[in-house]
Amino acid sequence: MLLNKVPEVTIYFWIIKVLCTTVGESAADFLNVNLNWGLTATSVVTGIVFVVMLTIQMSLRRYIPTVYWLTVVLVSVFGTLVTDNLSDNLGVPLETSTLVFSALLGLVFLGWYLSEGTLSIHSIYTRRREAFYWLAILVTFALGTAVGDLVSEGLGIGYLGTGLICAGLIAVITVAWRLGLDAVLAFWLAYILTRPLGASIGDLMAQPTSNGGLNLGVTVTSVIFLTAIVVTIIYLSVRKPDVITIPTDPIALAALDSPETAPHHRKESPRTAVTQTVVVLLLVALVGGWFYTWRTNTLNAEAAAVSVSTTSAATGSATSQSPLGDLSAFAVISQDTLNLLQAGKQSEATTRITDLESAWDNAQATLKRRNQSAWHAVDDKIDVVLRELRSTNPNIASEEAALSALLKQLKS
Repeated sequence: MLLNKVPEVTIYFWIIKVLCTTVGESAADFLNVNLNWGLTATSVVTGIVFVVMLTIQMSLRRYIPTVYWLTVVLVSVFGTLVTDNLSDNLGVPLETSTLVFSALLGLVFLGWYLSEGTLSIHSIYTRRREAFYWLAILVTFALGTAVGDLVSEGLGIGYLGTGLICAGLIAVITVAWRLGLDAVLAFWLAYILTRPLGASIGDLMAQPTSNGGLNLGVTVTSVIFLTAIVVTIIYLSVRKPDVITIPTDPIALAALDSPETAPHHRKESPRTAVTQTVVVLLLVALVGGWFYTWRTNTLNAEAAAVSVSTTSAATGSATSQSPLGDLSAFAVISQDTLNLLQAGKQSEATTRITDLESAWDNAQATLKRRNQSAWHAVDDKIDVVLRELRSTNPNIASEEAALSALLKQLKS
């Protein structure tokens, strides 16, 4: 008997998948911000660790929960960083990233099917199939990051709103699968959506209550999720409810590949699966396109209205002359943080700067449409401030310098 290299899709699979997504993003933020490595260094280090872990996973002859899920955590980190690098370092719009990764995922599935004659995850027992499997997972994390950031930040829906949308869509997909939607299609759609869902849950738990969160902080949230992952992995290692045994009998083995007899599948022809996929993709394109157009027009109208109001208003303060409009609220938070630092209240200053991060993220969708270059100029300064104040070894001089530079930018 052979053993499948990946776990059975059970409720434990989806729980730990969401947990790994949240921990992965928290780990990336910790390296990037708290250790002040920066986005590039974080990407290089996590990329190397991911390749090493994936090599170990590929070398095994059976599914081992600890190795498999650690690889998922690392691929979630690296997949997220791929999109972040494209957006932050190369200036690639999230709309472009979404379209490119969607097309790339389609090509991965096409190559997988042409090579293996199946997309079933219930018979991943060769290295070639496993290579396609992990490549698909990597692209889904990059795509999920692009879609999640586009909706939450680019369209101004926010992390909580995005999480609720993703949860609702996953519920719809589950019902549709129960009613006959192709299992492979349903699985990968849900897999993409769990990435922004996990990010939203983590953000909700970490953010202060003033921003609608539970005020647990990134560290406590990460510990809670990591503990839950460890407990779940221990259970899976002992009870093995997710181990898929691969029969050596050719007829039984072929049954795992067939869409008519594979687990969680219903009897359906390949033509039916293709038809369902085309219909769902068209539906996603139509609904997603309508939502994007509607939200973009709304934000553009808001940005234009504020710009006209600012231009026609009586000038006199530096803030009112900013191409981004009135930034006094952000300046107040920045000044409060600087005052707390100068008073020797490091922890309070670190807490206060979270208010700036949340307020800036909430206003991003509108501000960016007023003037992208001006928005990036302020956003870069805020990134430096966040890294300095959240560093594991904060330097008061560097913190004050970063805040002073931000205040100057806000008033320019």
